[in-house]
Amino acid sequence: MVKRLEFSSRLSVWGVTDTLQNLKLNKCKKQCSPYGSEALPEGIVCKNSNLELRPLWGSPQKRESSAVNLFAVAVGIKQNDLVDKMVMKFLSSNFVVMLFHYDGNVDKWKTFEWNDRVIHVSAVNQTKWWFAKRFLHPDIIAEYDYVFLWDEDLGVESFHPKRYVSIVQSEGLEISQPALDPVESVELHHQITTRGRRSIVHRRTYKHGKGGKGCDETSKAPPCTGWIEMMAPVFSRAAWRCVWYMIQGDRTKNVGVVDAEYIVHHGRPTLGGGDGNQTPGHPHSHPKDHRADVRRRSYIELDIFKKRWVKAVQEDKCWVDPYK
Repeated sequence: MVKRLEFSSRLSVWGVTDTLQNLKLNKCKKQCSPYGSEALPEGIVCKNSNLELRPLWGSPQKRESSAVNLFAVAVGIKQNDLVDKMVMKFLSSNFVVMLFHYDGNVDKWKTFEWNDRVIHVSAVNQTKWWFAKRFLHPDIIAEYDYVFLWDEDLGVESFHPKRYVSIVQSEGLEISQPALDPVESVELHHQITTRGRRSIVHRRTYKHGKGGKGCDETSKAPPCTGWIEMMAPVFSRAAWRCVWYMIQGDRTKNVGVVDAEYIVHHGRPTLGGGDGNQTPGHPHSHPKDHRADVRRRSYIELDIFKKRWVKAVQEDKCWVDPYK
């Protein structure tokens, strides 16, 4: 008994007793801290950031109102006419604008007046999702209410960014897209994305189909409801944090197509289009078009992802499919 008391006394002197008693509490307190910040005082750790440009000297200019939304688009110099119109429209609506250069041509954009006001990221022959996963981490863009992650071949003459944001806020849409004009658009791949002229927003589409493959009021799965196309998605802050980890919310309520604000799909060849290299020995041949190769690779990537999904579901005994 005396030895036990003596040992306890020594622990107290060394400060080990309190450490042992608070070990569990400290562990719980630190479990959500960023990895590598354990040795830093809690108040010095910033959990998020933003994409605001900073001057190399002097103090940052004070803005009357900070940008609260982000517009990011994968671009190639061949589509500069459409990109110019999009950038001008979103900058004038107080968006932060980020260009993902998939063709490596960054300097050729310097002729545009807005060039120094946008953020440029370059990596050759990468998709916008490759860029988004690496440069749009949820903690980095946590200050922005909505993230617009668009393709470059879209016409925005009839589109108003601020009005669009107001609509999705009032409708409670976490994931959305502007509807596609069926008259001006060159390509319409899915019926649900087509603009309805009598509604502000629609969340489902209706069509006849044999063998239960149609879309009606009882349909609860894509592409009948809870579905948008990935050419012009818009994510709320909360939705983007989930999407970045490949998780969705209630698609029947929080996913929709905005009819009141619409765009045009010009369907131009972009990523994987003609690279300007002619076939050797044929000076008058057309540039090689890699779009079929890109699409073929996308099917392979989808198959790889499906296998990963099945494996992950089998191994995660705690996961429950919310749609079953």
